[in-house]
Amino acid sequence: MDLALTESQELLRSTARSFMEREAPVDVIVGLQKVESSLAPDLWKKAAQLGWLGIVVPTEYGGSGDQLSDAAVLYEEIGRGPLPGPFFSSGVLGALTVLEGATEEQRRRILPRVASGERVLTVAITEPNTSWGPTGVTLAPQGRNGSYVLNGTKLFVADATSATDLVVAVRTGDGPTDVSLLHVDARARGVTARRLPGFVSWQCEVTFDNVEVPATALLGGAQRGWAALDRALERALPLLCAYIVGGCQAVYEKSVAYAQSRVQFGVPIGRFQRVQDHVIRLVNHLDSARWATWEALWKLDTGRPAAASVHMAKAVASEAYPEACNAAHEVHAGMGVLVEYGLAAHTQMSRTLFNYLGDPRWHKRRMADALEW
Repeated sequence: MDLALTESQELLRSTARSFMEREAPVDVIVGLQKVESSLAPDLWKKAAQLGWLGIVVPTEYGGSGDQLSDAAVLYEEIGRGPLPGPFFSSGVLGALTVLEGATEEQRRRILPRVASGERVLTVAITEPNTSWGPTGVTLAPQGRNGSYVLNGTKLFVADATSATDLVVAVRTGDGPTDVSLLHVDARARGVTARRLPGFVSWQCEVTFDNVEVPATALLGGAQRGWAALDRALERALPLLCAYIVGGCQAVYEKSVAYAQSRVQFGVPIGRFQRVQDHVIRLVNHLDSARWATWEALWKLDTGRPAAASVHMAKAVASEAYPEACNAAHEVHAGMGVLVEYGLAAHTQMSRTLFNYLGDPRWHKRRMADALEW
């Protein structure tokens, strides 16, 4: 496995880094933490013009159809912010879910508008008092005059306050994986989204109060939703991990720079062994997340069986980001808790992504299942 970037990937990284430095410096990131919607219209429009919102969407549906490793270069740079917004929830998970689960007509109707940024997708899966996975989907639609009627709640729906469209996982059978996907207008009567308070980044609650959805909103066939989600997640999770790697890298760079510039007892604090220990611990977590992520990407791009590596990457990266932030706070001490400094944004994001789309324990179990096969 060669981690060296190609010439086109180096160009993409340079472009993305310049974009982040110019459009999303620390003060912008900190400001975005305080608003209700994670979508900054100007940033979103510029990202769309660069083709980033359709980077994993095939060319026949209006995207650029890049390899996952190309998209990972982009998402690592976005993660350095960490720049919030539905880049992943719409441009990756939402788009891949439609690609894997929808009919050809539905793909041609939905995906070009997602790739252009005109529509913003998010996927609503988890629910109150249930676990992650197909058995945790209990929201069952009722039939009415040839339509579906939704009543219930979805939790931890990423960027729902920014979304124009929801892909909602619903229970349509008694089997553990009898899940279907409904394409729901996020602005429809009876749909309410609110940002969840607390130590999470852009996770939302979506409630459905007698929301009527036409039968044509069913993506693909009935009871095939979880299989489609599983295929989409296998390709989407390594890009989420790349975002995490970017966050770990930024935290590392902040910590090293601070250790070199902060002087105590007449010397930079980086001269102290305990500070060095924290930096080394941070590097170890950064490297583990990077290697696990790129192994999964390499396998996916080369057509190798990748399920075990994808689950390992999510487990390792989800644990690495909070631990990297913990080590960074040890280096920074009081400075690290200042919101305007920017480290706190990473700390908050690391706690959010720890559980998002399955916590490390769940992915370790799935990794073991994949290795058994």
